[in-house]
Amino acid sequence: MYGIVPLYKDRGMTSADCVSRCRRIFKTRRVGHSGTLDPNVDGVLPICIGKATKVVNYLMASGKIYRGEVTLGFATETEDLDGAKIAEEKLAKPFSEAEIDAAMAKLTGEITQIPPMYSAVKVKGRRLYEYARAGEKVERPRRKALIKYFTRKSSEFDLETGYQKIKFEVGCGKGTYVRTLAVDLGKILGVPAVMSDLTRIKSGGFTIDQAVSLDQLKECQSEEDLEKYVFPVDHALENLPQVQLSASQWKIVKNGGFLSARQLDVNDAKLVALQYDGRIRCVYRYNAERGRYQPETMIDLD
Repeated sequence: MYGIVPLYKDRGMTSADCVSRCRRIFKTRRVGHSGTLDPNVDGVLPICIGKATKVVNYLMASGKIYRGEVTLGFATETEDLDGAKIAEEKLAKPFSEAEIDAAMAKLTGEITQIPPMYSAVKVKGRRLYEYARAGEKVERPRRKALIKYFTRKSSEFDLETGYQKIKFEVGCGKGTYVRTLAVDLGKILGVPAVMSDLTRIKSGGFTIDQAVSLDQLKECQSEEDLEKYVFPVDHALENLPQVQLSASQWKIVKNGGFLSARQLDVNDAKLVALQYDGRIRCVYRYNAERGRYQPETMIDLD
């Protein structure tokens, strides 16, 4: 059995914990996830089982949607509520909805982010969180992130605490740090800010309504019971042109051979998913220089 499970990750667990438990449940070492969720974040975590681990990158490329909350008025070392407070500036009055919306608009499109010190980004062979825990400073690399939209859902001001909480929804590309997006929103408004809540509601094309819990998976008594929660690899490749191969073409593809653009007739699409006998077997990439399609990802050659 192989395919994709849209797992609901509970808070308090790491993404690696989820992979480890799925290995035991599905009785295979070949398990991977498509996009880490921090321990204090819940939501959709697509899990790839068996041969489906080969399509992780395609799932990640489809983008993600989060709902969360930014609190204006203080900041932490981790950019979320897990870290120690490093700054505080209570608000005398709330920002208007127009001010918030204008600041959010400045954080859409392709933006540049500096990853949090408490993150897994590697610099000189070490994770940033390793530097942070050792109290060492290091220059963090700037990274591009695609923010498709960043919108306010509601806003609430607490006069007693001097904090303003903004609930939001964001659609973004892979590699986006939503914690940093929250902090940068505060910088634009001129006050310290922190990400105070976050849930991933869509990832890899799966919505939170489709997600299944680890408890549900553990309750399954047979492989047949588990299969009802497993989506085919086709789900990760549904945005690609798909071509049904003939027996002669399949023989070529099975041996890693090339196919001409004329043979596939897909109008020079960069990537194409190739099917045979009712299943997607591989992804081929167009080589414009040579005018042919050649293997990119071989999924199922059995």
